[in-house]
Amino acid sequence: MPTLIVFALVGLAAQLVDGALGMAYGVTSTSLLIFAGINPATASASVHLAEVGTTLASGASHWRFGNVDWKLVLKLGVPGAIGAFLGATLLSALSTENAAPYMSGILLALGVYVLLRFSVRPPRVATARTSPHGARFLSPLGLVAGFVDASGGGWGPVSTPALLGAGRTAPRTVVGSVSASEFLVALAASVGFLVGLGHEVLDPSTIGGLLIGGVLAAPLAAWLVTRIPAPVLGSAVGGVIILTNARTLLRAADASGPVTAGVYVVILALWALAIGVAVTRLRRSRTEGAASPAEAEQPVSTG
Repeated sequence: MPTLIVFALVGLAAQLVDGALGMAYGVTSTSLLIFAGINPATASASVHLAEVGTTLASGASHWRFGNVDWKLVLKLGVPGAIGAFLGATLLSALSTENAAPYMSGILLALGVYVLLRFSVRPPRVATARTSPHGARFLSPLGLVAGFVDASGGGWGPVSTPALLGAGRTAPRTVVGSVSASEFLVALAASVGFLVGLGHEVLDPSTIGGLLIGGVLAAPLAAWLVTRIPAPVLGSAVGGVIILTNARTLLRAADASGPVTAGVYVVILALWALAIGVAVTRLRRSRTEGAASPAEAEQPVSTG
């Protein structure tokens, strides 16, 4: 029971982040499971099996709040499912010793991307409630994002910033549609892991805990998508991902105590700096937004 509760809390926290940012459920939960010493392939398989339920709940919640473009879901999710199945099959073939540094390296890179994306270059804001993108753009994006996702949770970190960065679709629609399409990706990845690993290596407490926590958090996360300051949350989550996976890489490299401590100090300093930048940018944008109406009411000088 204590193990189930711990994993339920992990799933709840990861789903709150994922539902608000459109990313980081897999990256966050997989990083924490590897940090706890679980086999990388088993960790990713457990997360994806839990995501079959959490993404279904998340997609339904986003649909209820009007955040889903179903054409975008299909154009992105079907290629994503193909990529996820191929990625899961490849990861299942790797040994535990080889897989741990490989997965942590990918997860750390995704953490750096999330951190920089939300602190230095926040996504542009658009208002269109349907995506104008066609299969030529969405199919390769879904294929790559699905393949990376099987390695530890790259569906959101790859697809969400790409769609937001194009600046042609409302953020709430991007987040909701990416979350809904992730059901197809999680289902395909789960099939790939079950084919490659079998069901014997999977722990029901891990999967059940992640599933319970994620399902409970899904409705709240869908509501928070229009309320929470994404730059600050994204920066905070990016730092957590970097820190947890840096530990795995340092242990794999047999780094000495002083080297490990020095790396942690640098990561914490840069993490604090990134959050500070995100908070400053957020305050500045709110100040400018509040000043604009007042400036518009000023009489125009005719010289």
